[in-house]
Amino acid sequence: MEWPSILLSGITLAAIYGLLAIGISITWSSLGMVNMAYGLTFAASGYGGWLMAEHFSEAGVLVILAGIVTGALIGVIVCLIAFIPIHDKPNFNVRGLIATLALSLIGTQLLLMTFGPQAKTLPPLFGEWQWEMTEELILTADQVGTLVSSLLLLGLTLAWMKGSRRGLEIRAMMMNPYGAAICGIGVRSTGIYVMAITGALAGLGAVLLCQTYFVSPFSGLTPMIKGVSVALCGGLGSVSGALIAACILGLVEALTTAYLGGQYVLITQFIVIIIILLIRPRGIAGMLDKAREA
Repeated sequence: MEWPSILLSGITLAAIYGLLAIGISITWSSLGMVNMAYGLTFAASGYGGWLMAEHFSEAGVLVILAGIVTGALIGVIVCLIAFIPIHDKPNFNVRGLIATLALSLIGTQLLLMTFGPQAKTLPPLFGEWQWEMTEELILTADQVGTLVSSLLLLGLTLAWMKGSRRGLEIRAMMMNPYGAAICGIGVRSTGIYVMAITGALAGLGAVLLCQTYFVSPFSGLTPMIKGVSVALCGGLGSVSGALIAACILGLVEALTTAYLGGQYVLITQFIVIIIILLIRPRGIAGMLDKAREA
């Protein structure tokens, strides 16, 4: 594999993992919760896209929308069960982590009972065309579609957070959740919006990745681990840090796959993460505030 292809593969992976990492960072900085139910959200969104393709329409836009809507719905369910009832209780950080992890395990078993262990496949979402730019660089439909759809949804999300009242409330909670609550911003209602948005980001990442691999009850485990790793590497609470970390780890995965083999990907990625955290314990652009640490 030549360098242009490796770089393109790394950017494509970065776009997918960046969606998960940004969702995790937003959830932490605004709600103070590490959402370990992202594995469930990822797998359920893949099945949402598969159900749309299997029973209604194989149109790529509809399959993608089904994954996004499913992810947002799972995010709201997680919020209603694992955030709203316990957000004001002592040791909420630990309680929230355990509650979302428990939801992920329960939901995974429900998916296994409903759909069985056999993996499902998604149809090509963006067609099967190729664009040969040079002899060493060939753009495929799924690569271009992944980059465009990821940037589009992320751009719309950030624009909504900057321009809408509810988005400004989320940003206020990200900067200072206690000050935002004192100013009258509803933590519960804002939490539902946060979890819906971050669930939608995970849903898009799910259908984009599952079109290359497969959909199964346990397909969200590795993406969840990588999403949390990217978020920690970039610095929990930092969108820009998550983007930088996603690019670094996406390139590491592409290089490892090309020169060593896919079985070494997690090893090399975690070596890089450990090195970064040893140099910058709060991540590339960490925004952990004293209140969170307390």
